[in-house]
Parts: sequence; structure tokens; C-alpha cells
Amino acid sequence: MSYTVGQVAGFAGITVRTLHHYDEIGLLVPSERTHAGHRRYGDADLDRLQQILFYRELGFPLDEVATLLDDPQADPQTQLRRQYALLTARIEKLRKMAAAVEHAMEARKMGINLTPEEKFEVFGDKDPEEHAEEAERRWGGTEAYAESQRRAASYTKDDWKRMQAEVASWGERYDALMAVGEPATGQRAMDMAEEHRQHITKWFYECTYEIHQGLAEMYVSDERFKEFYDSMRPGLAEHLREAITANAARRHP
Repeated sequence: MSYTVGQVAGFAGITVRTLHHYDEIGLLVPSERTHAGHRRYGDADLDRLQQILFYRELGFPLDEVATLLDDPQADPQTQLRRQYALLTARIEKLRKMAAAVEHAMEARKMGINLTPEEKFEVFGDKDPEEHAEEAERRWGGTEAYAESQRRAASYTKDDWKRMQAEVASWGERYDALMAVGEPATGQRAMDMAEEHRQHITKWFYECTYEIHQGLAEMYVSDERFKEFYDSMRPGLAEHLREAITANAARRHP
């Protein structure tokens, strides 16, 4: 059984011109020719073409493909073992590439555009994506959430460090405020609540007083957020909620 150059090109998904080129350079010389000089390919030719296309898919140049296929020490079984090893190496490389792309996609989705090393440097053992799923569930369809994702995805390591420094400074000052017995409805506490609201607006999205009050309730009802604020000072989450409520009331009586 033999096949024309057009049939072989159709089987292999390549062009007739490619087959002509392989013939011209001696890489794949058809085993037969008609009296009119037309190329005819047999089963052994198809096997060799399959090998050629395999190595080409792996990125081997044609001269190296010829060397591999014409190796006198490489019987069919040796060729198969070689191909298996090459494929295994390629699969592992692609797996690592896929994992890297998946990591990048997830980081982009969560709005944290940092390498793992940079994340650890900025956030330490606090995972910046810990509340991402909850945030997406609560506000995923809102303009505020979309704006927050857009801004956060553009931040550099230095941006996150500045943001963290602002949070740390605010926490220290709120701790000091509570230490001297400032009531949540007092002027200083309300000013700190306003600073908190403006911090969110500055870094993430336009935090209205209504949104701010909703966040304040979450800081108390959600144990993860409550733990974050209470780690600055026990009772700070509830104190802050009251201060936020009082601040909203004085702005919009």
C-alpha cells in the first residue's frame, strides 16, 4: 500500500510543500516513485514522518532530527524509550509552567500582584488573600469590589508596605486612645474612625458612611476580622464599630 504526497499531507496535517522540502534535504525520501516521477509513500515512510513530526513538535531543528532518526544504534525500541523520556521531561516542564500561570492568575484575581517572596516580606504570616473568598461572596458584583480589585492589582511591594505602615500607625494610635479611656463616641475616637474610612477610600474604593457602617458590623460579627482588630488591642473591634457609627451619625445627623 502506498500513498500520494497529497494523501500523506492530509494524514499528517502538513503541507505538500513541507513534504517536498523533507525529500529535498534527505530527511524523508519516499520509498517509491511512479514512472512519471510522482512520489509514493509506504507505511515505513509514514512511520518515519511520525517520528519527524514528534521531534519537530518538541522543538528539534531538522538537522538534529535527521541525526536522531539515522542513529545506527537506535532501533525502534530505543527510539520509543528516547521519545518517552523526552515527553516525560516536556510534561514536567509544562506542568511547572501551568502551575506558575495558575499562581499568577489567582494572584491577579485576588488583587495581590506580588511574588510569594514579596508577599511574605510585606505581610509576614498574615495571608493577604485570607478573606478574598468572603469578600468576593459578599461584594463580588458591586462597583466597589471591582474598583478595589483594579487598584490592588496595580500595587507594588512598596505600595503594600506603605499601606501596612499606615495601618500599623493607625492601630498604635487607636490602642493609645483606648488606653486613656476615650469613649467610642468621643471626638478623638470619631476622628480615628474617619481616618479609617479615608484609608479605605484612598487605597481601595470610595467608602461611603453607609458602607463603612456595614463594614463595622462585619468587624464584630466575623471572627476573622474581629481577631484582626482585637489583636491590636482587646475590645478594639467593638469600640471601632461604635466609633464608626457615631462618626457617620455626626456627618449625616
